[in-house]
Amino acid sequence: MKQLFWIMLLSLFPFLGSAADKLAVGSSLPAITCNNQDGQPVDLAKVGEKGFLLVYFYPKASTPGCTKQGCSLRDGWTDLQKAGVKVLGVSTDGETSQKKFKDEQKFPFPLLADKDKTVTEAFGVKNLIGMASRSAFLFNDGICIWVDPKGSTSDQADQVLAFLKSRR
Repeated sequence: MKQLFWIMLLSLFPFLGSAADKLAVGSSLPAITCNNQDGQPVDLAKVGEKGFLLVYFYPKASTPGCTKQGCSLRDGWTDLQKAGVKVLGVSTDGETSQKKFKDEQKFPFPLLADKDKTVTEAFGVKNLIGMASRSAFLFNDGICIWVDPKGSTSDQADQVLAFLKSRR
């Protein structure tokens, strides 16, 4: 009976067990596919199998913090490209919202529409209400080498570039 109580309690509060499930440094890039803002499937493992790939998560397209985070990456795009970093943005918004957000902010990178929460669950970043928690993961040749568990809003690009510079 006691065990049943804990199972029921944990099912009501999924965030209680999520910290241990968050993708960690040394983990492989999940082999999952998700549509981008144009409805085209993106195979994350394929995109990230060679070189650097930043996968960043944000709760809701076109909201202030999410816009700042994406604009940081947009504004640092030239330096990220020089460093060989590909970028994918992910939220649980649908394709239409992601396309509007990408177009309005002139993001040079794809946004994934994780409506079924496959990506957020694989990375362990689904929050209490089922949206993506702000966070970022940097992969090199398909292996996670850096995690920003809170996802910087104003200087996400600078943080990624500083990490890469520190590795030299």
